[in-house]
Amino acid sequence: MSPDRIRLPFPPDLRPARFVERPNRFVVRATLEGGEDGGQVVSAHLPDPGRLRELLLPEALLWLEPARNPERKTRWTLRLCRRPDGPGVVSLDTTLPNRLVERALEAAALDELEGWALARREVTVGASRFDFLLERDPGGDPEARGRGVRELAQSPGRSRPSRLLLEVKSVTLVEGGVGLFPDAVTTRGARHVRELTQLTREEGWATVILFVLQRDDASEIRAAASIDPHFASELQRAKAAGVRILGRRCRVSLEGVELGEPIPAGPG
Repeated sequence: MSPDRIRLPFPPDLRPARFVERPNRFVVRATLEGGEDGGQVVSAHLPDPGRLRELLLPEALLWLEPARNPERKTRWTLRLCRRPDGPGVVSLDTTLPNRLVERALEAAALDELEGWALARREVTVGASRFDFLLERDPGGDPEARGRGVRELAQSPGRSRPSRLLLEVKSVTLVEGGVGLFPDAVTTRGARHVRELTQLTREEGWATVILFVLQRDDASEIRAAASIDPHFASELQRAKAAGVRILGRRCRVSLEGVELGEPIPAGPG
């Protein structure tokens, strides 16, 4: 596997601001800090539609990125929020984990998926679209390929799967050192898990759910059963059926987000 760091940088002109309100799921209002326009209240696009109640508190310190398109309706995008319980920041872009994972797959930098190669992204199977389709890597070490495939072919007598569906989930909620997903009820997420469970039982398919924690202050990731018991139940059934459940945390700073080390993940 590649030892290269998998990192997505932030632009150098992020602007500090203080949270004011969230008029809808995709917009926040915040007061700019510093500069000639300091004190101005602006609207910013929020690329995370989750609940985020534990992060978007009154006067929470945020970092906004100015829009590159001068004609865009919202002139700012919310990128980061300071953790309310201590030092450090949290990334609030649900598309960022997919971009990190895509880079990691291209660089063969995920030891958990050794022996698999990225075939394409955003593939539709059945009624749902999944994040990545992987295929067995024909150019890797034969022993490594066999080891990676055997981990996913768990049924006795079952042939090695040739295709793998990988679904990535963004995690921002942490309680007591445990990352929790979801932070709001997700009917779509539960459906994805259920369909991956069904595919795992079919010949030729392997399935993986990768939870990516967009902060570094948790040592494991679990289903948030108190928030969405249906999702937690589906994840439990998925694990029992052979869906592989993985976790990674990130190192997040004002300079960018780097994919960090694996951490345990499961239904709880």
